[in-house]
Amino acid sequence: MNLTMLTDFYEFTMMNGFFEEGMHEKNVCFDMFFRKIPDKGGFAIMAGVEQVVDYIKNLRFEKEDIEFLRSKGIFSEGFLQYLADFEFKCDVWAIPEGTPIFPGEPIVVVKGPALQAQFLETMILLTINHQSLIATKANRIVRAARGRAVMEFGSRRSQGASGAVDGARAAYIGGCVGTACTLSDEKYGVPALGTMAHSWIQMFDSEYEAFAAYAKAYPNGVTLLVDTYNVLKSGIPNAIKAFDEVLKPMGKRPVGVRIDSGDITYLSEKCRKMLDEAGYEDCKIVASNSLDEYIIRDMLLQGAKIDLFGVGERLITARSEPVFGGVYKLTAIEKNGVMEPKIKLSENVTKITTPAMKQVYRLYSRETGKAIADVMTLFDEKIDDSEPYEIFDSEHTWKRKRISDFKARPLLEPVFKGGKCVYKSPSLDGIRAYCAEQVEGLWDEVKRFENPHIYYVDLSKKLWDIKQELIAKYSN
Repeated sequence: MNLTMLTDFYEFTMMNGFFEEGMHEKNVCFDMFFRKIPDKGGFAIMAGVEQVVDYIKNLRFEKEDIEFLRSKGIFSEGFLQYLADFEFKCDVWAIPEGTPIFPGEPIVVVKGPALQAQFLETMILLTINHQSLIATKANRIVRAARGRAVMEFGSRRSQGASGAVDGARAAYIGGCVGTACTLSDEKYGVPALGTMAHSWIQMFDSEYEAFAAYAKAYPNGVTLLVDTYNVLKSGIPNAIKAFDEVLKPMGKRPVGVRIDSGDITYLSEKCRKMLDEAGYEDCKIVASNSLDEYIIRDMLLQGAKIDLFGVGERLITARSEPVFGGVYKLTAIEKNGVMEPKIKLSENVTKITTPAMKQVYRLYSRETGKAIADVMTLFDEKIDDSEPYEIFDSEHTWKRKRISDFKARPLLEPVFKGGKCVYKSPSLDGIRAYCAEQVEGLWDEVKRFENPHIYYVDLSKKLWDIKQELIAKYSN
């Protein structure tokens, strides 16, 4: 699908201005980064790169797009002809999907003609912000479940179709086992899961008839919704009766029962006892109904006998903090063949940008395999992990640490080179497995829900010096 015109209108006004000033071919560098981790967490999860790649591959201005822009009466004919003949020429780098990411560090870098690099802003932000937000929330919920499967059930509460489809993809990257969204399965291969709604039971004269009919139709995948009338007085007894009278004669076993309302912790304990006494110790108990990481954590602490969780609106909308807040800022402009660093200052210290084209290194302890810190460097700067290396807090420079026996891994990987795609997306299952592995590589203190340890993103000495020079230059 061509989404070229899905952009902020000011991109066009700036692009036209660059063209008229003869600045449109001047090479520049932009970074996408974010300033704050959702839910006051210790890290976020990178997601959405594949969709950014697809967008860029399809960048083209159709005849009707040009006519629409011409109708605005403010754009030059030369600029409109440039758009009609548009050919993408930028270099793009991105941190791989599934990687834990931290505030301040560039997660997407774009270098190329000013007009083109500027234009990418809206869709890069829209795509990475949304999917990283949902992947981050999903990962929190999955970690709260302590190894129990989590299913994404939020399509009907998502913000629009793409929110459901791409959100399910992001939730799968974050660790969910599947989704209720069929289109996300068809499009991306996220396993679609689901059995019945309360309306199925209500369509029959009795709850037992509804259960029996479903068991006959799907004997290899029977999960029954048991809270339509009364979980303990009718739901579980009728489910057991259907298991006994329909599945047993067929030599089949039930998959599970689902509780969607009430005091699920209490009900799950009672259900577990009833199912076990009936000989269905292997029948799983599924919980749904407005769950999030805190509710799931508390339910398990209180002894809930839940095997799987179905999580909807609070996951797919990231209800507790529904904005990721990534930004896209100019960091360098080519001058006399050299990329000259640029900075944006602010009275708000967190809004001061880090100038220059950059790379991000993640430093891992060779002894533990755990991540120690990230270091932003100049793009062509290398960290030699065969020698001891000193890292320091860029704001409180007296906080220093000399590390050795570590491995330095550059995080930003090439996606486009000279406008040509050089990126091959891993399989979605591969991204999901990589995400789990990378999260495991963080210390538990960083993964706390409340007051997590601050993971440091430091600057190399060369980059720190450039930033301080520019702050001093423009502060006077």
